[in-house]
Amino acid sequence: MSFPDFSAPALARSSRHLRLDTLVRLRWLAIAGQSLAVTGVHFGLGFPLPFGWCFSVIAVSAWLNIALRIRFPLSHRLNDRAATALLGFDIAQLAALLFMTGGLQNPFAILFLAPVMISATALPPQRTLVLGLLAMGLATLLSRYHLPLPWAGNDRPVLPAFYQLGNWAALVLGLGFTGIYAWRVAKEARDLSDALAATELVLAREQHLSQLDGLAAAAAHELGTPLGTIALVARELTRLAPPEGEMAEDIALLREQVERCRGILGKLSSLQDEDAGPLGQLTLRLLIEETAGPQRPFGVPFEITMTGDKPEPVCRRNPGMIYGLGNIVDNAVDFARATVAITAEWNQSQVVLVIADDGPGFPPDVLMRAGDPYLSRGAGEGRAGGGLGLGLFIAKTLLERGGATLEFSNRPAPASGASIRITWSRDDFEADLPSDGGTQAGASALNEAD
Repeated sequence: MSFPDFSAPALARSSRHLRLDTLVRLRWLAIAGQSLAVTGVHFGLGFPLPFGWCFSVIAVSAWLNIALRIRFPLSHRLNDRAATALLGFDIAQLAALLFMTGGLQNPFAILFLAPVMISATALPPQRTLVLGLLAMGLATLLSRYHLPLPWAGNDRPVLPAFYQLGNWAALVLGLGFTGIYAWRVAKEARDLSDALAATELVLAREQHLSQLDGLAAAAAHELGTPLGTIALVARELTRLAPPEGEMAEDIALLREQVERCRGILGKLSSLQDEDAGPLGQLTLRLLIEETAGPQRPFGVPFEITMTGDKPEPVCRRNPGMIYGLGNIVDNAVDFARATVAITAEWNQSQVVLVIADDGPGFPPDVLMRAGDPYLSRGAGEGRAGGGLGLGLFIAKTLLERGGATLEFSNRPAPASGASIRITWSRDDFEADLPSDGGTQAGASALNEAD
């Protein structure tokens, strides 16, 4: 069974591709607004302007939209290059209209921001930078070269040079600020969406494994009838066949294998029983051992400390909890210099697990956002080491779904290293355990095994 790729690059690529239908609809909106503005100024206000040329420029946009509708289906998604080219065309088309209607003196020059903002929300920063520089360059040209601003009569307003420079500066700063702001907000939304999708895929994998129990029970039920028929035929053959000889040995072997199949199906049909026995439950000590065990071959010793009142907490074997804790332990082993300390404390109301290493610890900027998805730093820079933070985000999400709260910190001086404190209420930790004494029996058996 294969599972989809939930790596960060794959998810990021899939989330950035603009739908052609989105750009076409926005361009129709722009065409309607431009047409209304030009018609209103020329006929409504009576201001002279190159009406034919303006509508020729607007018609080019309409023809492009019609051609795109004919050539591509509505669901077509643009690659980065095509989307950049279409947004660049929108900037150039707007610049042509502004050239014929007063340049930056025209209040509609603010619309230069629209294509750049669309790019910032959906395209890589490099593409947005190219479009921003294109808009900035055209705005600079329009500040010097343009036809007069449409106005009634010969007494046209003449704006001071410093005022026009201020308009240009405001537009350039607006391009930079809105572009960066829109990119940042969209990036955080994309990262969170991609990380949640990755988490759901991890949970789906665990769910597939748990569903195998149900499939096995269903298979055992379905196979019971033909197996009973085979057993009945084998008994009849035993009665009819001679007591000795090769056929008798074959029939005896057949009956033996039928009984073996019955035993296997009996085990399969009991996989989903409410009381799975001691193997379906874990004491806190065994939970720690199960998460730390796969990391012991890497040569980093563990210091495990257990303190609390009897009885020791017992939890249901939960793949999500084991995966989340294992991810945190694996992260601690990666950055530990000499040892990893795991401290478990409990009382009648809560269960606390602290996982700490003696490595470099969390850098201050990383500590403020620990647990966020796609938290990256350059290779060799502190704790992140070029990682994406997706594993820690998934671990945090899985543990919080089980009622845990996580606190990230650095160990107090003179010690060094990172520390993650995981806290459950005891009711949440021991949730879904049998209430008919199975918990106590399982805990006793597990403690004896310890």
